[in-house]
Amino acid sequence: MYINPYGADPVTLVADLANSRPRTTRELVDRCREAGVTIDRDADENDLAEVHDFLDGWLVVVDTTDPRARAEALNSLLAEHAGPPRLTDHDGHWHVHYRADDVTFARLLTAMFSVGTALHLTERGIDRLARCAAHNCTQIFADTTRNGRKTYCSPRCNNRSAVRRHRARA
Repeated sequence: MYINPYGADPVTLVADLANSRPRTTRELVDRCREAGVTIDRDADENDLAEVHDFLDGWLVVVDTTDPRARAEALNSLLAEHAGPPRLTDHDGHWHVHYRADDVTFARLLTAMFSVGTALHLTERGIDRLARCAAHNCTQIFADTTRNGRKTYCSPRCNNRSAVRRHRARA
């Protein structure tokens, strides 16, 4: 089975990068590789800076809760970072790219992140990208649950919030 590189994995990776921004190009490359991104080009400090700039724009999408405004913010990212879809078989499997082949490492990532986010929000729901609801937590998460009711970034935050609610009632 061939895994779609524009599915849930990119939106999970971009949320991770937004929650804890890579400090070096090496860290960016390593975290992308650990997440399963095929790295077939060099990365440099310009790529790191471009990814950081993209993350600033992506946070606008996360923090915008009105569906139409969220779509507009994401459409701006798509217009800037993604290209027209095209078929390619560079790796022996026919699939769609939303970028040219000769883009920089940062452009490869930002196209993947913007298209992955768009597909996530259209397939799962426009509200399936949020910040954790726990007190004093601002972590971002992409809700990939079946029922779409995730409100916490982790079981730890969920449990802490449940304890907080229980103690408030007692």
